[in-house]
Amino acid sequence: ASLTFSLALPFHPPDWPGLSLAVGVALAEALAGRTAEGGPRITLKWPNDLLWSDGNGPSRKLGGILIETVPVGQRRMAVIGVGINVAPMAAADLSLGYACAQEFLPGITPPETLRRVAAPLLKAVLEFQRDGFAAFKTRFEQRDALAGQRVRSTGEPALDGTALGIDDSGALRVQVGDGVQLLASGEVSLRLDDGGPS
Repeated sequence: ASLTFSLALPFHPPDWPGLSLAVGVALAEALAGRTAEGGPRITLKWPNDLLWSDGNGPSRKLGGILIETVPVGQRRMAVIGVGINVAPMAAADLSLGYACAQEFLPGITPPETLRRVAAPLLKAVLEFQRDGFAAFKTRFEQRDALAGQRVRSTGEPALDGTALGIDDSGALRVQVGDGVQLLASGEVSLRLDDGGPS
């Protein structure tokens, strides 16, 4: 019912920040193309979730990204882990709900999903290594699931405010009171009207 895989390669980008956002852009475009705003499409929840937004209620989680770096001798390797829900599956207690690729790609299998995303993912990673996040910023902004939403972050510092999109490095900009703070790492949750996280 799902596809999980890792891509490992020697990696020397100009900057590391923004890599998970670039990977999310590549996966979203490979799976569902550059679909118009307002219609059914894959959106991206900073910093590492793919959501399916079909207009029938809140967006639901389609997949996720986990990136680690490991030293190998004098080099650093990037290990990019990807998980994509492919087929319907019973899922309980998910804060973002469950979505799968078969909702918009009927009958697709995990091997076909891998075939669809592998080459675009590698191309995007190499482009990021060459040019950094700049080539992906506008494309991420077109799919940003948090912009304008009330959010709460985990970690230090914990922020509670309104997401204002990302800066040029891919850090999340959060309006807190009269100021704007940057979140370069960590996790954020959407807040419901009653102030509770979702």
